[in-house]
Amino acid sequence: MKPRIICDGVELVGAVDWNRRLFDALIPLPDGTSYNAYLVKGSEKTALIDSADPVYQDEMMGQLENVERIDYIISNHSEQDHSGTIPAVLKKYGNAILICSPKAKAMLVEHLNVSVDRIKTVEDGETISLGNKTLRFIMTPWVHWPETMVTYLPEDKILFSCDFFGSHLATTDIYSGNDAYVLEAAKRYYAEIMMPFRKTIQSNMKKVRELKFDMIAPSHGPVHNQPELIMSAYEDWISDKVSNLVVIPYISMHGSTEKLVNHLMGALVELGVKVQKFELSTTDVGKLAMSLVDAATIVIGTPTVHVGPHPSVFSATHLANALRPKLKYAAIIGSYGWGTKAAEQLTGLIPNLKVEALGTVMCKGYPNDEAIKAIEALAKTISEKHKLL
Repeated sequence: MKPRIICDGVELVGAVDWNRRLFDALIPLPDGTSYNAYLVKGSEKTALIDSADPVYQDEMMGQLENVERIDYIISNHSEQDHSGTIPAVLKKYGNAILICSPKAKAMLVEHLNVSVDRIKTVEDGETISLGNKTLRFIMTPWVHWPETMVTYLPEDKILFSCDFFGSHLATTDIYSGNDAYVLEAAKRYYAEIMMPFRKTIQSNMKKVRELKFDMIAPSHGPVHNQPELIMSAYEDWISDKVSNLVVIPYISMHGSTEKLVNHLMGALVELGVKVQKFELSTTDVGKLAMSLVDAATIVIGTPTVHVGPHPSVFSATHLANALRPKLKYAAIIGSYGWGTKAAEQLTGLIPNLKVEALGTVMCKGYPNDEAIKAIEALAKTISEKHKLL
Protein backbone atom coordinates (compact mmCIF):
# COMPACT_ATOMS: atom_id res chain seq x y z
CA MET A 1 0.00 0.00 0.00
CA LYS A 2 0.97 3.65 -0.36
CA PRO A 3 2.02 5.70 2.70
CA ARG A 4 -1.01 6.69 4.77
CA ILE A 5 -1.34 10.01 6.58
CA ILE A 6 -1.83 9.89 10.36
CA CYS A 7 -1.53 13.63 10.86
CA ASP A 8 0.29 16.55 9.25
CA GLY A 9 3.89 15.41 8.74
CA VAL A 10 3.42 11.85 10.03
CA GLU A 11 2.82 8.92 7.68
CA LEU A 12 2.32 5.20 8.26
CA VAL A 13 4.56 3.09 6.03
CA GLY A 14 5.67 -0.55 6.17
CA ALA A 15 3.62 -3.58 5.20
CA VAL A 16 0.55 -5.64 6.06
CA ASP A 17 1.16 -9.39 6.04
CA TRP A 18 -2.22 -11.03 5.47
CA ASN A 19 -0.89 -14.54 4.92
CA ARG A 20 1.58 -15.13 7.74
CA ARG A 21 0.30 -17.75 10.14
CA LEU A 22 3.31 -18.44 12.39
CA PHE A 23 5.75 -16.12 14.13
CA ASP A 24 9.15 -17.19 15.45
CA ALA A 25 8.27 -20.71 14.26
CA LEU A 26 6.13 -20.90 17.41
CA ILE A 27 3.36 -18.31 17.76
CA PRO A 28 0.12 -18.80 15.77
CA LEU A 29 -1.03 -15.77 13.78
CA PRO A 30 -4.69 -16.49 12.99
CA ASP A 31 -5.20 -12.92 11.78
CA GLY A 32 -1.87 -12.21 10.10
CA THR A 33 0.17 -9.21 11.20
CA SER A 34 1.66 -5.91 10.09
CA TYR A 35 5.09 -4.33 10.22
CA ASN A 36 4.52 -0.65 10.89
CA ALA A 37 7.07 2.08 10.33
CA TYR A 38 6.43 5.79 10.61
CA LEU A 39 7.83 8.66 8.55
CA VAL A 40 8.01 11.92 10.52
CA LYS A 41 8.70 15.04 8.46
CA GLY A 42 9.76 18.12 10.38
CA SER A 43 10.38 21.59 8.97
CA GLU A 44 14.12 20.91 8.86
CA LYS A 45 14.72 17.15 9.07
CA THR A 46 12.99 13.85 8.46
CA ALA A 47 13.05 10.68 10.58
CA LEU A 48 11.95 7.11 9.90
CA ILE A 49 10.81 5.28 13.03
CA ASP A 50 11.46 1.53 12.76
CA SER A 51 11.20 -0.39 9.48
CA ALA A 52 9.69 -3.65 8.19
CA ASP A 53 10.46 -7.34 8.14
CA PRO A 54 13.12 -8.05 5.49
CA VAL A 55 10.62 -10.15 3.53
CA TYR A 56 8.84 -6.87 2.77
CA GLN A 57 11.94 -4.84 1.97
CA ASP A 58 10.87 -4.10 -1.61
CA GLU A 59 7.46 -2.85 -0.52
CA MET A 60 9.00 -0.76 2.24
CA MET A 61 11.57 0.80 -0.04
CA GLY A 62 8.89 1.45 -2.67
CA GLN A 63 7.03 3.61 -0.17
CA LEU A 64 10.20 5.66 0.32
CA GLU A 65 10.82 6.05 -3.42
CA ASN A 66 9.79 9.71 -3.49
CA VAL A 67 11.30 10.61 -0.12
CA GLU A 68 14.39 12.62 -1.04
CA ARG A 69 15.98 12.77 2.38
CA ILE A 70 15.96 10.87 5.65
CA ASP A 71 18.22 12.29 8.34
CA TYR A 72 17.49 9.87 11.18
CA ILE A 73 16.42 6.24 11.37
CA ILE A 74 15.04 5.39 14.80
CA SER A 75 15.37 1.78 15.94
CA ASN A 76 13.10 1.26 18.94
CA HIS A 77 13.84 -2.48 18.93
CA SER A 78 16.52 -4.56 17.21
CA GLU A 79 14.48 -7.67 16.37
CA GLN A 80 14.39 -8.30 12.64
CA ASP A 81 10.66 -7.81 12.11
CA HIS A 82 11.23 -4.17 13.10
CA SER A 83 14.82 -3.55 12.04
CA GLY A 84 15.30 -5.92 9.11
CA THR A 85 14.98 -3.28 6.40
CA ILE A 86 17.23 -0.73 8.14
CA PRO A 87 20.37 -1.74 6.17
CA ALA A 88 18.57 -1.00 2.88
CA VAL A 89 17.39 2.37 4.19
CA LEU A 90 20.92 3.23 5.35
CA LYS A 91 22.24 2.31 1.91
CA LYS A 92 19.70 4.53 0.13
CA TYR A 93 20.22 7.47 2.48
CA GLY A 94 23.98 7.65 2.88
CA ASN A 95 23.96 10.52 5.38
CA ALA A 96 21.26 9.11 7.65
CA ILE A 97 22.15 8.43 11.29
CA LEU A 98 20.77 5.35 13.04
CA ILE A 99 19.43 6.25 16.51
CA CYS A 100 19.05 3.55 19.17
CA SER A 101 19.44 2.80 22.86
CA PRO A 102 22.92 2.03 24.21
CA LYS A 103 22.09 -1.67 24.57
CA ALA A 104 20.75 -1.85 21.01
CA LYS A 105 23.99 -0.70 19.39
CA ALA A 106 25.79 -4.05 19.60
CA MET A 107 22.63 -5.94 18.61
CA LEU A 108 22.19 -3.92 15.42
CA VAL A 109 25.81 -4.54 14.53
CA GLU A 110 25.60 -8.26 15.32
CA HIS A 111 22.19 -9.03 13.83
CA LEU A 112 22.21 -6.74 10.79
CA ASN A 113 25.91 -6.01 10.13
CA VAL A 114 25.26 -2.29 10.44
CA SER A 115 28.44 -0.22 10.48
CA VAL A 116 29.10 1.13 13.95
CA ASP A 117 30.00 4.47 12.36
CA ARG A 118 26.38 4.99 11.32
CA ILE A 119 24.99 4.55 14.85
CA LYS A 120 24.31 7.15 17.52
CA THR A 121 23.00 6.07 20.92
CA VAL A 122 20.64 8.13 23.04
CA GLU A 123 19.95 8.17 26.75
CA ASP A 124 16.63 8.05 28.58
CA GLY A 125 14.77 11.34 27.99
CA GLU A 126 17.15 12.59 25.29
CA THR A 127 15.64 14.47 22.35
CA ILE A 128 16.46 15.34 18.76
CA SER A 129 14.92 18.20 16.81
CA LEU A 130 13.42 17.91 13.35
CA GLY A 131 12.67 21.64 13.32
CA ASN A 132 9.03 22.08 14.25
CA LYS A 133 8.85 18.53 15.61
CA THR A 134 10.78 16.89 18.44
CA LEU A 135 11.48 13.23 19.10
CA ARG A 136 12.01 12.19 22.72
CA PHE A 137 13.33 8.74 23.60
CA ILE A 138 12.17 6.83 26.67
CA MET A 139 13.94 3.64 27.66
CA THR A 140 11.51 0.75 28.24
CA PRO A 141 13.80 -2.25 28.83
CA TRP A 142 12.35 -5.75 28.62
CA VAL A 143 9.34 -4.74 26.54
CA HIS A 144 10.22 -7.29 25.39
CA TRP A 145 14.03 -7.28 24.81
CA PRO A 146 16.62 -5.61 27.08
CA GLU A 147 17.32 -2.79 24.59
CA THR A 148 13.78 -1.61 23.80
CA MET A 149 12.69 2.00 23.89
CA VAL A 150 9.72 4.08 22.74
CA THR A 151 9.71 7.37 20.86
CA TYR A 152 7.46 10.29 21.79
CA LEU A 153 6.41 13.13 19.50
CA PRO A 154 5.04 15.82 21.85
CA GLU A 155 3.93 18.33 19.21
CA ASP A 156 1.49 15.80 17.73
CA LYS A 157 0.96 13.84 20.96
CA ILE A 158 1.92 10.49 19.46
CA LEU A 159 3.71 7.64 21.24
CA PHE A 160 5.57 5.31 18.87
CA SER A 161 5.59 2.25 21.08
CA CYS A 162 7.04 -0.54 18.90
CA ASP A 163 5.99 -3.91 20.42
CA PHE A 164 4.47 -2.22 23.48
CA PHE A 165 0.65 -2.17 23.04
CA GLY A 166 0.96 -3.99 19.70
CA SER A 167 -1.26 -6.65 18.14
CA HIS A 168 -0.67 -9.24 15.45
CA LEU A 169 -3.49 -8.17 13.18
CA ALA A 170 -3.72 -7.64 9.42
CA THR A 171 -6.26 -4.93 8.63
CA THR A 172 -6.84 -2.04 6.25
CA ASP A 173 -7.97 0.10 9.18
CA ILE A 174 -5.46 2.70 10.33
CA TYR A 175 -7.09 3.17 13.73
CA SER A 176 -8.36 0.72 16.34
CA GLY A 177 -11.18 2.86 17.74
CA ASN A 178 -12.98 0.86 20.41
CA ASP A 179 -13.01 -2.37 18.39
CA ALA A 180 -13.11 -5.34 20.77
CA TYR A 181 -11.51 -7.48 18.05
CA VAL A 182 -8.36 -5.33 18.23
CA LEU A 183 -8.31 -5.54 22.02
CA GLU A 184 -8.53 -9.34 21.85
CA ALA A 185 -5.62 -9.42 19.39
CA ALA A 186 -3.66 -7.14 21.71
CA LYS A 187 -4.35 -9.49 24.64
CA ARG A 188 -3.10 -12.43 22.60
CA TYR A 189 0.01 -10.43 21.75
CA TYR A 190 0.56 -9.51 25.41
CA ALA A 191 0.08 -13.14 26.51
CA GLU A 192 2.51 -14.56 23.97
CA ILE A 193 5.17 -11.83 23.97
CA MET A 194 4.95 -9.58 27.01
CA MET A 195 3.61 -11.64 29.92
CA PRO A 196 7.01 -13.02 31.01
CA PHE A 197 8.09 -9.42 31.69
CA ARG A 198 4.97 -8.37 33.60
CA LYS A 199 6.82 -6.93 36.59
CA THR A 200 9.16 -4.86 34.43
CA ILE A 201 6.26 -3.61 32.34
CA GLN A 202 4.64 -2.30 35.50
CA SER A 203 7.49 0.19 35.94
CA ASN A 204 7.54 1.04 32.24
CA MET A 205 3.80 1.75 32.34
CA LYS A 206 4.43 4.38 35.02
CA LYS A 207 6.93 6.12 32.74
CA VAL A 208 4.52 6.08 29.82
CA ARG A 209 1.67 7.38 31.98
CA GLU A 210 3.65 10.58 32.56
CA LEU A 211 3.41 11.45 28.87
CA LYS A 212 0.47 13.20 27.23
CA PHE A 213 -0.60 11.58 23.97
CA ASP A 214 -3.71 11.21 21.85
CA MET A 215 -2.43 8.24 19.84
CA ILE A 216 -0.28 5.17 20.39
CA ALA A 217 1.37 4.00 17.17
CA PRO A 218 2.71 0.45 17.64
CA SER A 219 4.81 -1.56 15.20
CA HIS A 220 2.19 -4.31 14.86
CA GLY A 221 -1.53 -3.73 14.37
CA PRO A 222 -3.60 -0.55 14.06
CA VAL A 223 -2.90 2.80 15.71
CA HIS A 224 -4.71 3.29 19.02
CA ASN A 225 -6.63 6.56 18.63
CA GLN A 226 -8.43 5.92 21.92
CA PRO A 227 -5.29 5.07 23.90
CA GLU A 228 -6.95 4.85 27.29
CA LEU A 229 -8.64 1.61 26.22
CA ILE A 230 -5.38 -0.25 25.60
CA MET A 231 -3.65 1.45 28.54
CA SER A 232 -6.36 0.36 30.97
CA ALA A 233 -6.35 -3.15 29.54
CA TYR A 234 -2.58 -3.41 30.02
CA GLU A 235 -2.84 -2.16 33.59
CA ASP A 236 -5.34 -4.92 34.30
CA TRP A 237 -3.22 -7.60 32.60
CA ILE A 238 -0.01 -6.66 34.41
CA SER A 239 -1.67 -6.26 37.81
CA ASP A 240 -1.54 -8.95 40.48
CA LYS A 241 -5.31 -9.43 40.27
CA VAL A 242 -6.54 -12.85 39.13
CA SER A 243 -10.05 -14.02 38.30
CA ASN A 244 -12.23 -16.91 39.38
CA LEU A 245 -10.95 -19.05 36.52
CA VAL A 246 -9.37 -22.50 36.26
CA VAL A 247 -7.44 -23.38 33.10
CA ILE A 248 -7.03 -27.07 32.24
CA PRO A 249 -4.52 -27.95 29.52
CA TYR A 250 -4.64 -31.71 28.95
CA ILE A 251 -4.47 -34.60 26.56
CA SER A 252 -6.00 -38.09 26.80
CA MET A 253 -4.80 -41.24 25.07
CA HIS A 254 -7.47 -43.79 26.00
CA GLY A 255 -10.14 -41.66 27.69
CA SER A 256 -9.05 -41.96 31.32
CA THR A 257 -7.57 -38.48 31.68
CA GLU A 258 -10.48 -37.03 29.67
CA LYS A 259 -12.95 -38.49 32.17
CA LEU A 260 -11.06 -36.94 35.09
CA VAL A 261 -10.90 -33.57 33.33
CA ASN A 262 -14.58 -33.53 32.45
CA HIS A 263 -15.63 -34.58 35.94
CA LEU A 264 -13.45 -31.87 37.47
CA MET A 265 -14.89 -29.28 35.12
CA GLY A 266 -18.44 -30.24 35.99
CA ALA A 267 -17.75 -30.21 39.72
CA LEU A 268 -16.09 -26.80 39.52
CA VAL A 269 -18.95 -25.30 37.53
CA GLU A 270 -21.44 -26.55 40.13
CA LEU A 271 -19.34 -24.77 42.75
CA GLY A 272 -19.43 -21.49 40.83
CA VAL A 273 -15.92 -21.64 39.31
CA LYS A 274 -15.37 -20.73 35.66
CA VAL A 275 -13.34 -23.27 33.64
CA GLN A 276 -11.54 -23.20 30.31
CA LYS A 277 -10.15 -26.52 29.05
CA PHE A 278 -7.68 -27.00 26.20
CA GLU A 279 -7.23 -30.36 24.49
CA LEU A 280 -3.61 -30.00 23.46
CA SER A 281 -3.62 -32.03 20.25
CA THR A 282 -5.76 -29.33 18.60
CA THR A 283 -5.28 -26.26 20.83
CA ASP A 284 -4.10 -22.89 19.55
CA VAL A 285 -1.38 -22.18 22.12
CA GLY A 286 -2.13 -18.48 21.79
CA LYS A 287 -5.62 -19.10 23.17
CA LEU A 288 -4.11 -21.06 26.04
CA ALA A 289 -1.69 -18.21 26.74
CA MET A 290 -4.54 -15.68 26.71
CA SER A 291 -6.49 -17.69 29.27
CA LEU A 292 -3.46 -17.72 31.57
CA VAL A 293 -3.37 -13.90 31.67
CA ASP A 294 -6.28 -13.83 34.15
CA ALA A 295 -6.51 -17.33 35.61
CA ALA A 296 -6.10 -18.07 39.32
CA THR A 297 -5.49 -21.81 38.91
CA ILE A 298 -3.99 -24.20 36.40
CA VAL A 299 -4.81 -27.92 36.50
CA ILE A 300 -2.56 -29.95 34.22
CA GLY A 301 -4.03 -33.18 32.87
CA THR A 302 -1.78 -35.90 31.50
CA PRO A 303 -1.66 -39.59 30.71
CA THR A 304 1.65 -41.34 31.28
CA VAL A 305 4.05 -42.09 28.44
CA HIS A 306 7.08 -44.18 29.44
CA VAL A 307 6.71 -43.15 33.09
CA GLY A 308 6.62 -39.41 32.30
CA PRO A 309 3.98 -36.92 31.07
CA HIS A 310 2.69 -36.96 27.52
CA PRO A 311 5.04 -34.90 25.27
CA SER A 312 2.28 -32.42 24.38
CA VAL A 313 1.60 -31.80 28.07
CA PHE A 314 5.33 -31.51 28.74
CA SER A 315 5.57 -28.83 26.05
CA ALA A 316 2.53 -26.87 27.27
CA THR A 317 3.78 -26.97 30.86
CA HIS A 318 7.20 -25.75 29.77
CA LEU A 319 5.50 -22.92 27.86
CA ALA A 320 3.41 -21.92 30.87
CA ASN A 321 6.58 -21.78 32.97
CA ALA A 322 8.25 -19.55 30.36
CA LEU A 323 5.26 -17.18 30.17
CA ARG A 324 5.23 -16.68 33.97
CA PRO A 325 1.49 -15.97 34.38
CA LYS A 326 0.21 -14.61 37.69
CA LEU A 327 -1.33 -17.92 38.77
CA LYS A 328 -1.96 -18.56 42.46
CA TYR A 329 -2.64 -22.31 42.50
CA ALA A 330 -1.79 -25.47 40.56
CA ALA A 331 -2.77 -29.13 40.55
CA ILE A 332 -2.02 -32.20 38.44
CA ILE A 333 -4.43 -34.93 37.41
CA GLY A 334 -4.02 -37.88 35.09
CA SER A 335 -3.68 -41.60 34.59
CA TYR A 336 -1.16 -44.37 34.03
CA GLY A 337 -1.05 -47.99 32.99
CA TRP A 338 1.59 -49.62 35.20
CA GLY A 339 3.74 -46.89 36.78
CA THR A 340 4.21 -43.12 36.67
CA LYS A 341 6.45 -40.24 37.62
CA ALA A 342 4.49 -37.78 35.50
CA ALA A 343 3.44 -35.57 38.41
CA GLU A 344 6.97 -35.29 39.78
CA GLN A 345 8.37 -34.44 36.35
CA LEU A 346 5.69 -31.81 35.65
CA THR A 347 6.29 -30.22 39.05
CA GLY A 348 9.94 -29.86 38.14
CA LEU A 349 9.02 -28.01 34.96
CA ILE A 350 7.37 -25.01 36.64
CA PRO A 351 9.93 -23.31 38.93
CA ASN A 352 8.87 -19.88 37.62
CA LEU A 353 5.27 -20.32 38.72
CA LYS A 354 4.98 -19.10 42.29
CA VAL A 355 1.94 -21.22 43.02
CA GLU A 356 0.49 -23.13 45.92
CA ALA A 357 0.19 -26.81 45.03
CA LEU A 358 -3.34 -28.08 45.65
CA GLY A 359 -2.61 -31.76 45.13
CA THR A 360 -2.32 -34.55 42.59
CA VAL A 361 -4.86 -37.11 41.42
CA MET A 362 -3.26 -39.89 39.33
CA CYS A 363 -5.36 -42.99 38.74
CA LYS A 364 -4.25 -46.41 37.48
CA GLY A 365 -6.34 -47.38 34.49
CA TYR A 366 -9.85 -46.06 34.01
CA PRO A 367 -11.05 -43.80 36.85
CA ASN A 368 -12.80 -45.71 39.64
CA ASP A 369 -15.01 -44.36 42.43
CA GLU A 370 -11.98 -43.51 44.55
CA ALA A 371 -10.46 -41.39 41.79
CA ILE A 372 -13.75 -39.59 41.17
CA LYS A 373 -14.07 -38.79 44.87
CA ALA A 374 -10.52 -37.41 44.83
CA ILE A 375 -11.45 -35.20 41.86
CA GLU A 376 -14.51 -33.90 43.69
CA ALA A 377 -12.36 -33.15 46.75
CA LEU A 378 -9.90 -31.25 44.52
CA ALA A 379 -12.77 -29.21 43.05
CA LYS A 380 -13.93 -28.29 46.53
CA THR A 381 -10.40 -27.26 47.54
CA ILE A 382 -10.06 -25.05 44.45
CA SER A 383 -13.46 -23.48 45.09
CA GLU A 384 -12.56 -22.63 48.69
CA LYS A 385 -9.27 -21.07 47.56
CA HIS A 386 -11.03 -18.98 44.92
CA LYS A 387 -13.41 -17.60 47.53
CA LEU A 388 -10.36 -15.93 49.08
CA LEU A 389 -9.37 -14.08 45.89
